[in-house]
Amino acid sequence: MGILLDVVPNHMAADDANPFWADRSLRERFFDIDPATGRHRRFFDIDDMAGVRQEDPEAFEQTHALVLSLVADGSVDGLRIDHPDGLADPAAYLQRLRDRGADRVWVEKILDPGERLPDWPVSGTVGYEFLNDVCAVFVDPAGEAPLTELWEEVSGDRRPFGEVALDAKLEQVLRTFRPEVERLERLDPGLPREVLERGLASMPVYRTYVEPASGLVSEQDRAAIAGLDPRLQSIIALETPVTPEFVTRFQQTTPPVMAKGVEDTAFYRYGRLLALCDVGGDPSRFGIELERFHAANLERAERLPLSLLTTQTHDTKRSGDVRARIAALASMPDEWAVNVRRWFEITEPLRRDGAPDEIERYFLFQTLAGAWPISCERIEAYMEKALREAKRNTNWVEQNHEWEDAVKRFCRELYSHRPFLDHFEQFVATLAATGDRFALAQVALKLTVPGVPDIYQGDELPYRALVDPDNRQPVDWGWRRAMLDRLLGGSRPDSATDKLFLTMRLLGLRARRPEPFLGSYEPLDVGERACAFVRGDAVMVVVATRAGASDGVLEAPPGRWRNVLSGVECSFDRRQKIGPLLEDRGSGIFERVARR
Repeated sequence: MGILLDVVPNHMAADDANPFWADRSLRERFFDIDPATGRHRRFFDIDDMAGVRQEDPEAFEQTHALVLSLVADGSVDGLRIDHPDGLADPAAYLQRLRDRGADRVWVEKILDPGERLPDWPVSGTVGYEFLNDVCAVFVDPAGEAPLTELWEEVSGDRRPFGEVALDAKLEQVLRTFRPEVERLERLDPGLPREVLERGLASMPVYRTYVEPASGLVSEQDRAAIAGLDPRLQSIIALETPVTPEFVTRFQQTTPPVMAKGVEDTAFYRYGRLLALCDVGGDPSRFGIELERFHAANLERAERLPLSLLTTQTHDTKRSGDVRARIAALASMPDEWAVNVRRWFEITEPLRRDGAPDEIERYFLFQTLAGAWPISCERIEAYMEKALREAKRNTNWVEQNHEWEDAVKRFCRELYSHRPFLDHFEQFVATLAATGDRFALAQVALKLTVPGVPDIYQGDELPYRALVDPDNRQPVDWGWRRAMLDRLLGGSRPDSATDKLFLTMRLLGLRARRPEPFLGSYEPLDVGERACAFVRGDAVMVVVATRAGASDGVLEAPPGRWRNVLSGVECSFDRRQKIGPLLEDRGSGIFERVARR
C-alpha cells in the first residue's frame, strides 16, 4: 500500500467558488436542501459546508470524476473515506466506488467498543478502534477506584461518563442541531418533540444502517435502538408506517450529535483519565483485558486483515506518546493523588476570580504530565481550545475572553513558579520512565499485530502532540533523516531515537519476512502484566503492559530465535523468565532462525 487519497464525499463548499453550488440546477439536485426552509444540511456545525446527495448517480459521477480518474491511472493506491456516516446510504456509496474500480478503500468509521463494522465492500477502517484498545491495554485496572475517587473529589461530580455524555449530546440537539430537529419534526409531526430530541441524544453508537427501501434492519441496529422510546424505536425499525426520508435523515443526524456532544464536549468535561478520552473511545471503560485485545486482533486477522492500525491521526486529541504517559498514571494512582493535591495547594495563589476552576486545573495538570516539556505558547493555545470545547465557562459562540485570559495567565505564571515546577518536574521524571516505555510498546504492537501499521507524519520520533494545531504542524524531515542516518551508521539508539530504531527494525523485519505477518496470530499465556503472541510460527512478540511484568514466565515456542533489536541469537526449550526478553524498551521481538 502506498498513497491514500483522503475523500470527504458527503459535504462540499456552499459558495459560488464551487461550480456545483454556483449552478442553481445542480445545487437543487446535488445538495441536501430542506425545501421548507431552503437551509442545507451542514457538515457538523459548519454552515458553509453543505451535504451532498451521493445517492444520486449523477451527483456521484460528477463529484468523483477526478477521484476515480486518479484511481484508474494508478496515481493513488487507495481511498480513505472520511465521515461515511453522513451519507444517506453508506453501503450503496461504497459499493458504487467498488463497481467503478476503487477496490482498496478504508473508512473513517468510529466504532463503539464492541460494535462491529457492517459488511461493507472495504479493506477496513482507519484504525481508531485499535488506537483505543492498544492504549487501554496499558491502563492498570487497579487504578480505577482511586482515580475515580480523586476525580469525584476534584470535580464534585459523581456522575458516570454516560450521564455526562448524554447531557452534552442533549445540549447539541437543543442548540447546535435545532434546524435538523425541526426538519425531522416536519417529516413526522405526530412524534412528540421531546421523544425525538431524547432519541437523537440517546443513541449509544454513531448511527444505525436501516434500509427503508429494502426493509432491512440488522440485529446490530435493533440492539442500538433498544433503549429509545418505543414510539421512535418502532419507526426506526420500520414497524410503523413512516416516511422513508425520516428514517434516513434521523440516521444522518445522530453522527454529528454524537461527534459534537461526546468527542467535542464531554471528552473535555470528564477528566478521570484523559488517555481514555480520544476519538472512538469510551472513558467509562477503564482498560481492557488481554483476552479482549487478542480477540480483536484475531477477528481483524480473519475479517479485515488490511485494516489500518494507528495511534495518531489529524483528529486525535493527543498523540500516542501523550496518551501512554497519562495511561501510566493508573499504575501509580496514590502517588498521583498526593501530588495533585499538593499542586492544587501550591497554585491556589495564581488563580484570578476563580479561574481556572478545579476541573480545568486537573485537566491542565494531566495534559502537562503527558506532554512535558511543552512550550507555554502551545499550552495556552491548547487550553483555549479545551475551554471552548468543554462549553462550561466559555465556548466558541459566546466567548468569555476574561475567563480565557485568566486561565492563560495562570498557565504563564506556572512556568516561572519554582515551588510548582520543582515538585512537578520531579514527578514527571518518574512518570516518564514508565509512560515512555508504554509508548514504545504501543509501537511494537502496532507494527506486529494483524493489520497495516499507519505511522502519522512526525511520529517516527518522540511526539508529544496535542490536538489541532499540533497535529498539523510542519514536520522537520531533515532532522528525522539525520537521526535515521545515525542509526544506519551504527550509532546506538537513545531516548531520542529509540522509537525510530524500533520502527526501522520492525519495518525491516516486515519487508524481509512478510509471510509471518500474513499468517496466523497465536496469543501466548503470560498473565495480565504482559502481552505476548506469535505470528506465523516465525515471529514472537513480548511487551510489558504493567509494572512487575519482568517477573512473569513465558512458555516460549521451542527452537532457535534471533532478537530483532539486538541481533543476539538464543534457544528456547523451556519456560522463560520475561525480564531478560524485554530489555530496557519493555519490548522483545524475536524471529525464528532457520535451521542450517
